[in-house]
Amino acid sequence: MRHSQVDRNTRLAAHRHRHHLIVGAASATVTVRTGDRDRLVPPAHALWLPSGTSHAVAVLHPGDSYVVAVDTERCPIDWPDPTGIRITGLIRELIAYLGGETCPEHTRAGAESVLLDLLEPASGASPPAPLPSDPRIRAIADALLANPADQRDLATWGHEVGAGVRTLTRLFAAETGMSFARWRTHVRIRAAFPRLAKGASVGATARAVGYRKPGAFSEAFFRVTGQSPSDYRP
Repeated sequence: MRHSQVDRNTRLAAHRHRHHLIVGAASATVTVRTGDRDRLVPPAHALWLPSGTSHAVAVLHPGDSYVVAVDTERCPIDWPDPTGIRITGLIRELIAYLGGETCPEHTRAGAESVLLDLLEPASGASPPAPLPSDPRIRAIADALLANPADQRDLATWGHEVGAGVRTLTRLFAAETGMSFARWRTHVRIRAAFPRLAKGASVGATARAVGYRKPGAFSEAFFRVTGQSPSDYRP
């Protein structure tokens, strides 16, 4: 296991490992890019990466992060794709124990076995927000990633990027697999994770990511993650 402090704007180019990996954020917020998809890893969450998965890492908010390498031959988990994981208190303690210098070798195998048995997928931990390649909608996507609270609709964006609403609607569906409205919702929910994890109120978080009413934000959050925003607050 490797544990480290990471600074904002830290980036690791795409690379692979022969082990399975658990990429976790204790207090940092990072994104892991696999293929054409960015996966957010907010505090108190982690991402399972099967061995051989090409991935690049970028830090959005500084803090503590960790990487746990898992031997493929001894691992009972067979998830074929990158998978979000919710880190419970017990899982966090096991990871800390395995990463400590005082962990005796004769107990390591048992602790690793318990840790792997406790891991469960958490589909809501990282809402998908595929990045488009067409320069017109990529400009829109980049602007919303930088400022999720931007309220401009597709008609207004069309004037900005020189394309009609029909064209932009078609491109979003073709390149992201979702409508513009749904894609923007996912971006907003992703942006809410680190704010909630740092203790921001639901109301303040809602306003920061583009919702005028906390109730509308909570409904959207539950629709995407299956959980309440308050579940992500410390």
